[in-house]
Amino acid sequence: MSVVRRIARPLLASTFVVSGVDQLKHPSSKSEKARPVVEKVAPLLGLPDDTELLVRANGIVMVGAGTMLALGRFPRVAAGVLAASLVPTTVAAHRYWQEEDPEVRAQQRTHLLKNLGLLGGLLLAAVDTEGRPGLAYRAHLASESVHRAARTTRREARHLAHSATTEAKLKAAQAQHAFS
Repeated sequence: MSVVRRIARPLLASTFVVSGVDQLKHPSSKSEKARPVVEKVAPLLGLPDDTELLVRANGIVMVGAGTMLALGRFPRVAAGVLAASLVPTTVAAHRYWQEEDPEVRAQQRTHLLKNLGLLGGLLLAAVDTEGRPGLAYRAHLASESVHRAARTTRREARHLAHSATTEAKLKAAQAQHAFS
């Protein structure tokens, strides 16, 4: 792992671990802002309607995936999970367009933009293969290898069939010549 990844992953993950711990300790302070999103999303996803429970569950996800990202354990999966949890969190917590006070609106817009920046970093971390080929590339190589092997096998089978036919004709000619 490069030095940049060793430094960047824990820095990116720290926000999520700290926020996750806060959500676990103080879910009620977050649940009021989360309620409108939970009311819309929970029935669609088959989740319970208990906002505090979902805030705590999100906190567990943030702490767990943030720790995994910081330690470099399944970092692509961890970054993807954090990105998925960040979207509803951002929508619930930073609705700057609903704020009347210009100062609060500016703060909420700044937080929204900060979260969008974090989302960008998470998306980059989710696709970072650390210089190794990704699954799609490896699958493509495997597919090409299978096609190449099939072509070679067909060519060799045609060659063997042609050789067998030629040899059979030669044997038949020799046999006919022997009887004459």
